Amino acid sequence: MTQISESDRIALEQRIGRVHLRQRLGIERDNEARVFGQGINFFHIENWYSVHALIRGALRLTGLYRRGQRNASRLEVVQNDIVLSHLPSVFDGYRILQISDLHLDMNEVVPHALSECVRNIDYDVCVLTGDYRGKTYGNYAAVIEAMRQLRVHLKDPVFGVLGNHDTIALVPGFEATGIRMLLNESIGIRRGDEVFYLAGVDDAHYFRMASLVAAAREIPDSSASILLCHTPEMYRHAAHSGFGAMLAGHTHGGQICLPGGIPVMLNARCPRRYCVGAWEFQGMQGYTSRGSGVSIVDVRFNCPPEVTVHTLRSHQ
Repeated sequence: MTQISESDRIALEQRIGRVHLRQRLGIERDNEARVFGQGINFFHIENWYSVHALIRGALRLTGLYRRGQRNASRLEVVQNDIVLSHLPSVFDGYRILQISDLHLDMNEVVPHALSECVRNIDYDVCVLTGDYRGKTYGNYAAVIEAMRQLRVHLKDPVFGVLGNHDTIALVPGFEATGIRMLLNESIGIRRGDEVFYLAGVDDAHYFRMASLVAAAREIPDSSASILLCHTPEMYRHAAHSGFGAMLAGHTHGGQICLPGGIPVMLNARCPRRYCVGAWEFQGMQGYTSRGSGVSIVDVRFNCPPEVTVHTLRSHQ
């Protein structure tokens, strides 16, 4: 059961409201370790731990397990351009480092590999698009400690959102390291007198606590805006809410793919074209990261992990 101190509870309640916090914690308690039910997807393979062992065993028998583990530690730095409407020219060339699906307690190699990877990347702001722990329930102290170690290698400022594996109780610990978590909130990124907005929503996949209305409330109609959402499943609602771009993760790009990067399975209820890489919908630019970590089993095939550097453009 999720434990949260009284002082943290009061601080979160003042910030996001009593109802939101009570709902989030209540859903976490009601649905710990469920395999079936709750969320957008009825079936949650990440909670079926006997299947995890079966997959690992099968890979060991075929001699592929060690290769898959090595693949999972070979991070790629992917470059992506985003043409953002209403973006002030002073932000042309502005770089956003996106890290997603870290699952920091799944494999001790991942935090180290991430630290080595990001320290030499040039960027202006870092965003984290959710899923910081391996399980969807249980103790999270190791996740906060791993994040504390990684945070040393991330340049300011850093913003994040929660994913479907994450308890809201992570927020105070993350923010103590200097990561500003966006819980259906937005923040202005400024250069001189010019500004664009980053917005972030709570998990939309499992806990279903995302509110685009709240996230966009402080964003002027004519301003450039980017939405951070753990899952691409909200692509349609985000576009019609007026966001110029959306950064997501969740799918891992499939993690285990056929040759050519064809996913065996994707855990998002939306068309596959929105589940990996760059995409566009109704004029909104989108990007779904393959993620930096691993889930279910600590392997990857034909789907390398990534961190992504998005370069903003005010025109094509």
